[in-house]
Amino acid sequence: MNKSFDEIVSKVKECGKKTVAVAAAQDEAVLEAVKEAKKQGIADAILVGDESKIREIAASINMDLSEFEIIDEPDMVQASLKAVKLAHDGKVDMYMKGIIDTKNFLKSVLDKEVGLRTGGPLSHVCVFDIPGIDRLMFLTDVAFMTYPTLEDKANIIKNTVPVCKACGIDVPKVAPLAAVEVVNPKMPATVEAAELAKMCEEGQLTDCIVDGPLSLDLAIDPEAAKHKGATDRKIQGDADVLLFPDIHAGNMVYKAIVHMVPGVKNGCILTGTKVPVILTSRSDTFETKVNSIALAAVVAEELKKNQ
Repeated sequence: MNKSFDEIVSKVKECGKKTVAVAAAQDEAVLEAVKEAKKQGIADAILVGDESKIREIAASINMDLSEFEIIDEPDMVQASLKAVKLAHDGKVDMYMKGIIDTKNFLKSVLDKEVGLRTGGPLSHVCVFDIPGIDRLMFLTDVAFMTYPTLEDKANIIKNTVPVCKACGIDVPKVAPLAAVEVVNPKMPATVEAAELAKMCEEGQLTDCIVDGPLSLDLAIDPEAAKHKGATDRKIQGDADVLLFPDIHAGNMVYKAIVHMVPGVKNGCILTGTKVPVILTSRSDTFETKVNSIALAAVVAEELKKNQ
């Protein structure tokens, strides 16, 4: 089991070198991350975008472009389609957003001709390395699926399990979260959490353990689980995956950790796609972008095993 992002980066180096295609690569923050990923041996990159702007930015950050392939396409939408086609055709292992807006980037991911659809819904997973917690934590979905239905939540779990496996957790413990840990018919999140646990018991969700509903403290804190007398639960403060009832809960917890926990590290990818998709925010740190490339690289290796 990998317990930190440093271990994930080490694991990347054990895999064959991966390559990421970047859509509209004329973005300083993204080029900085790509440069660092190359330097650390995490991934090579094909830069698709406005070549003159890419070269101008690269010169300003002392980036040697002789080590990178560049495909000149000034139009951002066309650049995204050319970049995603590289992933669709198996020429690269990952797909990353550059300066293009998220809406058009996602259109390329979902394009029927050259996109990365697999038939199921897409979802987002963020992996956290949190000081004081002895394992990586997987939060989903905090950025993409707004109000997931029961079926959506089942698919989110299916999308997240390979990410856990890529990080060395063969049978992740999944906690569908709610405000309380008992079923209350007036609280739909608790009803759906219990249903997901039942689906797992019946074999509809495989390679994982699902126990819900769980309150956040019971999911991540063994002492809280002990105090609440949760000794009969499958998860007793040792959850790997926190499954949120909606994007509000997920996004608030995500931002609370990012902005209030000193020393925290994280990386995020979009899953349910043919290859991992790196969809970082403009506000994400340089380190988060590099971590996201590393995370995508180990997940790409895991997905290859299942093809």
